Amino acid sequence: MSRKENIENKTEELLKPIAEANGVSIYDVEYVKEAGEWYLRAYIDKPEGVNINDCVNVNHALSDALDEDDFIEEAYTLEVSSPGLGRTLKKDRHFANSLGQDVELKLYKPLDGTKEFSGVLKSFDDSTVTITINDQDKTFTRKEISVIKLALDF
Repeated sequence: MSRKENIENKTEELLKPIAEANGVSIYDVEYVKEAGEWYLRAYIDKPEGVNINDCVNVNHALSDALDEDDFIEEAYTLEVSSPGLGRTLKKDRHFANSLGQDVELKLYKPLDGTKEFSGVLKSFDDSTVTITINDQDKTFTRKEISVIKLALDF
């Protein structure tokens, strides 16, 4: 497991009791470097959607827990937010909660002349994702997918 994954996993463990105490669930935790700066992002959710108070309360409690444990060497910015409407599907729990919903999928390399597909998430397993496009199922390997997210309907 990489150092990045260790930080994400340890942060998620610290976040579990905090999320429970605040009536939210953990959607994802990511530790990323952008423009030379490190960001530790915690995405929280609840059925009726999170509000700013949920984010602030979880942020304060998580910040205190991270300061106490102090396992991240470099400076970073902590962000706590909702995963948003067009949330990215990364983990099996994300796929399981999104079955039957419209998704947009982008590939690393073109397939049949295109990199972008949209349809209804039908199924997934450890190595594949199947979406229904115009009443036809199309299966992609997870390795060829650069990003898959919920489609935004306006």
